[in-house]
Amino acid sequence: MARKLTTGPFSDPELLILSSLAEGKKHGYAMMIDIRTFADVDLGPGTLYSAITRLVEMGWIEPCAATGRQRPYRLTPHGLRHLQTQLEKMRHLANLGLRRLREI
Repeated sequence: MARKLTTGPFSDPELLILSSLAEGKKHGYAMMIDIRTFADVDLGPGTLYSAITRLVEMGWIEPCAATGRQRPYRLTPHGLRHLQTQLEKMRHLANLGLRRLREI
């Protein structure tokens, strides 16, 4: 089932979470704040934790030992490769679109 993006291509929850975790391990609330800061996207708790569950199931992130009530997550090597691939695809698309705009 496809999700409707509401704020553009950079609002994909999975990609935003992977990008946040590329900086290091974080728990859910820290990811929400980081994503709001670097992407200007507010992920609600339901969206965030549903996406975290999907990412864990795909093997792209994994939970770390809990620190108190908070459970941090980190990228797996497979998740890092996926993030790199997706960002390269986005770079290619952005370059193509910008090149075409210059031709107008």
